[in-house]
Amino acid sequence: MPRIAYQLYCSRNFPPLDDTLRKLSELGYRDVEGFGGLLADADGLKSALEANDLAMPSCHFALDMLEKDAAGAIATAKALGIGKMIIPFLMPEHRPSDSAGWAAFGKRLTEAGKPVQDAGLVFGWHNHAFEFDATPEGDMPLDLIADASPDLMLELDLGWVRVAGHDPLAWIKKYAGRLTAVHVKDIAPDGTAVEEDGWADVGHGIQDWAAIHSALQQASVDHYVVEHDNPSDDMRFARRSLAAVQSF
Repeated sequence: MPRIAYQLYCSRNFPPLDDTLRKLSELGYRDVEGFGGLLADADGLKSALEANDLAMPSCHFALDMLEKDAAGAIATAKALGIGKMIIPFLMPEHRPSDSAGWAAFGKRLTEAGKPVQDAGLVFGWHNHAFEFDATPEGDMPLDLIADASPDLMLELDLGWVRVAGHDPLAWIKKYAGRLTAVHVKDIAPDGTAVEEDGWADVGHGIQDWAAIHSALQQASVDHYVVEHDNPSDDMRFARRSLAAVQSF
């Protein structure tokens, strides 16, 4: 069974963090994944994790944070026991418009990741849907990023892959060996869960989890992160998603 983490971004609208961590621990989670907004109080976060017997093996870090102060970001990661530093997003106004631009961005990630890798940590990229919008030259930005940064690991978000109109199985197979983790994320049937932006609790949407889990196991992926971008009840999502993944 892979380690199952909860992306704390799911609970950003349900403060306080201490209550969230306590409830997750009571549900049976042992791992969580952090995001940049939580790192402002790293000492408080560390204490809260320890108080609830939770580990944070991975965390999302803003690229500019890492580029401006790599040593500080790495020190924060190590203090929190984070072994995987993942870059999660690129604002629309900063996204390249052609293949050369995406290849250059991949090289930028290579440079940003060097101090992370030199420190013995995993450095990765987390996708959304925009990495599957073909460039004018017909290339996929995700491929251009990966090709330009061969040591970069990927945290493949299986929900965004499907939203972008692609088969998660094909992308799992394509990047087997470079998947440090995956976001296990489900999609509601068309026209439903509108109040939750069309996302679903894991196992309660349209994703074929039996096939996906089999492909992930064949690719030796052992780190699943459950996520829902806008749950109306974060603990309902946490409970049902944990049960679903445990049943895979």
